[in-house]
Amino acid sequence: MSTPTASTAQSWPSSTAGAIAAAEAHSAHNYHPLPVVVASAEGAWMTDVEGRRYLDMLAGYSALNFGHGNRRLIDAAKAQLERVTLTSRAFHHDRFADFCTQLAALCGKDMVLPMNTGAEAVETALKTARKWGYKVKGVPPGQAKIIVAANNFHGRTTTIVSFSTDHEAREDFGPYTPGFEIVPYGDLTALSHAMSANTVAVLLEPIQGEAGVLVPPHGYLAGVRELTRERNVLFIADEIQSGLGRTGKTFACEHEGVVPDMYVLGKALGGGVVPVSAVVADAGILGVFKPGEHGSTFGGNPLACAVALEVIAMLRTGEYQQRATELGEHLHAELNPLIGGGAVEAVRGRGLWAGVDIAPSRGTGREISEKLLDRGVLVKDTHGHTIRLAPPLVISKEDLDWGLDQLRAVLSGA
Repeated sequence: MSTPTASTAQSWPSSTAGAIAAAEAHSAHNYHPLPVVVASAEGAWMTDVEGRRYLDMLAGYSALNFGHGNRRLIDAAKAQLERVTLTSRAFHHDRFADFCTQLAALCGKDMVLPMNTGAEAVETALKTARKWGYKVKGVPPGQAKIIVAANNFHGRTTTIVSFSTDHEAREDFGPYTPGFEIVPYGDLTALSHAMSANTVAVLLEPIQGEAGVLVPPHGYLAGVRELTRERNVLFIADEIQSGLGRTGKTFACEHEGVVPDMYVLGKALGGGVVPVSAVVADAGILGVFKPGEHGSTFGGNPLACAVALEVIAMLRTGEYQQRATELGEHLHAELNPLIGGGAVEAVRGRGLWAGVDIAPSRGTGREISEKLLDRGVLVKDTHGHTIRLAPPLVISKEDLDWGLDQLRAVLSGA
């Protein structure tokens, strides 16, 4: 892209209101962003078009686990930009084998199928499970069933919203894709009763992020693993938000010593630099694909592989998992005393990740988010009365405490 001239640069909106108005004029209203226009960012901090600084307590829904502008990731991307960025999968490239090998090793699996977005990876996992069900398990053609949990969020494609219980995500997008059964999250009895000879997979988030950072009852994931193993059903763990360090482990499933059959990864795998996602499983599962049965022009491209390889190297040190553990303990120690004081009804989460249910008397989640914005803290609401806190894992304790001070001030009505 050419560098803008002085005259063209002067025509760009410089104020927040102007920039938002310009965006609203030509963009579809699929999101309802907070009224801030970010111009630059570093670490855990963002700066808007008017020079105001904000503490990022959302981290791109965990895509920015390693912070904005992480030097290792930016350097890896820059180096690759000078070499080759895309070959398509019509040809091999020299970063692909290392990426697949190292991501498979990180997950303790045999094979990787790379994509770009989280929704693409979930769709890939669903196709994999159905193919496996027909070719390996022997389910009659067209009869495969996949069990999911209520309040799930796996993406917004037509197939994925077909098994959503979110009214806004689902309404007016039918007809819906068949082959899915929804059971209550955390209920092993309901899951067991839903299984049949035609069940090929159970797809779950180890922690439901969009639902408000819902942590299942202890033993639930282990119970799912036992049930699926007994019934010859694949356990697919959607670790797109919960994985890659967020909860204090590389994968949230590790908190119960569980290894699923398939990991679905995304967001932080690209370090907030480029979109990278993947399905990771053993050869007996991903090996069902033959050339031409699935693909992606950009999936596993050289630039994506270069950045993801650096992410994998950073995770292997254990530094970020440890930070999430220590700062997460501090985060929850500060949040839990707020419960029962009339401002906060509940706090949930694990590691450096929390869902905070705001008492109706203090306002909606959106209203609290807007008040925090005014005080220089960026969070996001969900489901009306909940705000989510998921700062970059590189945030300092001092900055985290400052952000929590702003939350306490807002909740107290200061």
